[in-house]
Amino acid sequence: MDPEGDLITMTSTDDLRLAESVGGVSGGSLRFYIVEVSPDREPAYEGVSKEDVVKSEAKLNDDVENGEAIKGTCMEDWIVQFALLFKNHVGFDSDSYLDLHELGMKLYSEAMADSVTSEDAQELFEISADKFQEMAALALFNWGNVHMSRARKHVSITEDGSRDSMIGQVKIAYEWAQKEYVLAAKSYEETLKIKPDFHEGLLALGLQQFEQAKLCWYHAIACKIDLESGLSEDVLKLYNKAEDSMEKGMQIWEETEERRLNGLSKFDEYRTQFQKMGLDRLFKDVSPEDAAEQAANMSSQIYLLWGTLLYERSVVEYKIGLPTWEDCLEVAVEKFELAGASPTDLAVMIKNHCSNQNASEGLGFKIDEIIQAWNEMYDVKRWQVGVPLFRLEPLFRRRAPKLLSILEHL
Repeated sequence: MDPEGDLITMTSTDDLRLAESVGGVSGGSLRFYIVEVSPDREPAYEGVSKEDVVKSEAKLNDDVENGEAIKGTCMEDWIVQFALLFKNHVGFDSDSYLDLHELGMKLYSEAMADSVTSEDAQELFEISADKFQEMAALALFNWGNVHMSRARKHVSITEDGSRDSMIGQVKIAYEWAQKEYVLAAKSYEETLKIKPDFHEGLLALGLQQFEQAKLCWYHAIACKIDLESGLSEDVLKLYNKAEDSMEKGMQIWEETEERRLNGLSKFDEYRTQFQKMGLDRLFKDVSPEDAAEQAANMSSQIYLLWGTLLYERSVVEYKIGLPTWEDCLEVAVEKFELAGASPTDLAVMIKNHCSNQNASEGLGFKIDEIIQAWNEMYDVKRWQVGVPLFRLEPLFRRRAPKLLSILEHL
């Protein structure tokens, strides 16, 4: 108040500083009254004309109406000074809260640093890294499966056209499938770069190479391509790669299964570590019976694919006059026996081999028909006992591509 007892209106930074200095000298406190006034009684601002204020308000309104973001403006010194005076007047010490927050964050960071450098944390990091590695490999594996499915694109052949027209349509479908097989192989190979012991990637790569070799062979026969032109060598190279992938994948899977049976698998190791930390609820246990049944089905499917690969290869070798076809057929029969094929089924397959003078036409697809029948029988069994699927099963149990059937009858 002034000497006459009237309230003093604060209109500038200097007024605030003067009030602060007076309060500091007298040792007393300051009291501010905030009242709303009409625009015509608004005090004048130093250095700013009324026209400038109106223009500023108009521009602000235009920005809001146009949907533009309003950036922060520079805060005047008197507002800061007023805030300090208000804080001291009411006794509100915000600095103490900031200090407590800073202290809490510091203690939290130190505690986290101690936790992540402990031995228990290193074990958790190792498990996490392994799981993320497997997840990345599985993503690429599924990506390859997509291309394998795209390679089986439905082919519509107009049978009322000429043979040349049909061959042209088949060529387009053949090139499409070849492109997708190449992309699938690339994805599976990337899977193995990320996780070299990912047996699913190796087995899927073997299947891709086998299907590609089979497609190349049937396309050459249908289009009457000269087998002496080097195509037969390319087909055999694909078969060699497929066998190599199958053998490596089977070896890794058998080693993994042996560790599981001996209680030395990564799953058992991780579960033990999690039990020590009280985190065992994160693991989903599979009963020994279900695990054994799933392993048996996995083994059967692998040997079934392996036997099919060798059987088809023996057909190719017989057609191009290689004497090794008999050995190949013999090994194929052994794989089928390991897969659980009955003696009757084996006798039918041998009888329908192209080396048999009495073999029926379309012998290459007799094996596919028998395998499809086995898969349907397996479906019934799995439905009865509730055996869970494994990752490779949908890929292994696909029907032969329609394009192969078209090539056979072209």
